[in-house]
Amino acid sequence: MANHKWIAEDFYWKIFSVILAVVVWLTVHNIRDEPVATGILAVQNTFTNVPVLAVSADTDMRNVHVTPDSVSITVSGSPDIIAILQTNQLHAFINLTGIDSSYDLKRHVDIAPPLGVTLLNVDPPEVTVTIPATK
Repeated sequence: MANHKWIAEDFYWKIFSVILAVVVWLTVHNIRDEPVATGILAVQNTFTNVPVLAVSADTDMRNVHVTPDSVSITVSGSPDIIAILQTNQLHAFINLTGIDSSYDLKRHVDIAPPLGVTLLNVDPPEVTVTIPATK
């Protein structure tokens, strides 16, 4: 009998509290899942002629030939970050660790964008690498 009284007492306030809690939870959940860079205030910019750097554990990388040697990168972010972003702050690189020599090797271009910047596109996404055999 005591349980029935507990449920019936202030029943409408309890229902209102549950509905309000669900609304708050759904609002927070939707805001948390929304990407920052695709918000209403995000802007895009494309940077051309970003040089592609070869990264390797080997010390002698001067004979590596990358075609094309630069890429175009499209990024998005808040207007204040994109307005001051410079091409030299975007780093495009290919990983050649463990490759001694190769001809027409296709490698994916990796991008290291600064904090607060979201990568949207890399053109071209792959480059051709030629590494002559060492003598």
